[in-house]
Amino acid sequence: MNFSKKIKKVLLITPPYHSGVVESAGVWLNVGFVYIAGSLRAAGYDPIYYDAMSHWDTLEVIGKRIETEKPDVVATTAFTAGIVDALKVLKLAKEINSSIVTVIGNVHPTFCYEEIFKDHYAYVDFIVRGEGEETLVDLLNTINAGGHISNVQSIVYNDGGSTVATPSRGYIKDLDTLPLAWDLVEWPIYTYKTMEDSRLAIVSSSRGCSQQCSFCSQQLFWKRKWRGRSPENFVGELEFLRDKYGVNVVMVSDETPTLDRQRWERILDMLIERQVGTKILMETRVDDILRDEDIMWKYQKAKIDHVYLGVEATTQETLDIFKKDIKVEQSKRALDLINEYNIVSETSFVLGMPDDTIEKIRETVNLARYYNPDLAFFLAIAPWPYSEIYPMLKPYIEVWDYSKYNLVEPVVKPKAMTLDEVRNELGLASKNFYMDKMMNLERLSPEKQEFMVKVTKIISTNSYLKEHMQGDMPEEIKKMLDKISFKSKK
Repeated sequence: MNFSKKIKKVLLITPPYHSGVVESAGVWLNVGFVYIAGSLRAAGYDPIYYDAMSHWDTLEVIGKRIETEKPDVVATTAFTAGIVDALKVLKLAKEINSSIVTVIGNVHPTFCYEEIFKDHYAYVDFIVRGEGEETLVDLLNTINAGGHISNVQSIVYNDGGSTVATPSRGYIKDLDTLPLAWDLVEWPIYTYKTMEDSRLAIVSSSRGCSQQCSFCSQQLFWKRKWRGRSPENFVGELEFLRDKYGVNVVMVSDETPTLDRQRWERILDMLIERQVGTKILMETRVDDILRDEDIMWKYQKAKIDHVYLGVEATTQETLDIFKKDIKVEQSKRALDLINEYNIVSETSFVLGMPDDTIEKIRETVNLARYYNPDLAFFLAIAPWPYSEIYPMLKPYIEVWDYSKYNLVEPVVKPKAMTLDEVRNELGLASKNFYMDKMMNLERLSPEKQEFMVKVTKIISTNSYLKEHMQGDMPEEIKKMLDKISFKSKK
């Protein structure tokens, strides 16, 4: 490969992919690019963080931005559902200027690089596998020095028609040492819709996942390893974001921030002692919540406001297929604990498996009511092509368009159902669950009552579920939603 121009300016672009899921609750930044930009700048490069996804920019608008910035490198990122749009961004960059170096990373390219280079080698120069901070800097340094690309670890490239994957580098040992480019973030656009005057950040306190869920990508991406930032470093960052940029709510992006009990309790203690006051939304595992029963009061006092647990199934048979390593009754107890401390509880149920039927799905909805989370999402199984469960699902895949692999649109056809039936049952499941929650609001605290009304309003008017939710909504619920909508506009 010959690169005649020295690289300086790197344009980091989020692909303009939308599924109607996460964007219904807020506008979320890409913390991965904040890390990448920080490492690039520390190495002497000029990074630009361009969140085309959050701006809802079209390819035409993205093209104009590329023309204006005149970058030496365009880099993007892709999970499976976003790969189609990510590749369109790189193709566009090459059409604008063929000398632009194009790079893509994240989960899907890490595992599906052979497929990408088979079909898209004309406009994809490099794939970064795994963590990108050290690898991207190493790659650009090597290009600028005229060195051998083959010496750069954890990349994939095309060499005369052959796909070359270099050996993997080890994981970054000390996450505290990574610089972050928070100043490149366009802060005013990032908000959490259920919270007035919110400024939302995505933060990371750890990396990795030690679990082995068969449908998930994370155990493969992180090779079942886990590393945590120090409590001092992480809590200090929340204080910095609060004081410098007015951030008052954060989503912790980690799969299991609570894995190390001693570290996690120290984080809670510091949040309480320092009165950080930032509202925290997070995900963790059922068994960690059960383990922490004696310190759940610290969760509440530290402003842990919203906890998502991946329950995924209501039968032990399916939990075992998913390799969740938990029992059905444990999920119920963990959700009860979260609710006891007036923390918003959220979970999801993965449906549309090959043996599912209409009756089984409806029974799951009934059991979801018994579990009693505040929020429940009924998702279509997505057959990630690199997941452990993929060989089992592959014979039942009817849709091969990756952009549909978003947990919303069914792509796997059960033996006894059509895809339309699965789609309809998923919509009805959400509608029936939330209608039941609204009819029983009096069981919730005043804070949760207000939250649930706001959430139901958002889901029914501004999400992929709105068509199902608007159908036969009882008049008393419509009036309730209209009332809260009127209040919010005053």
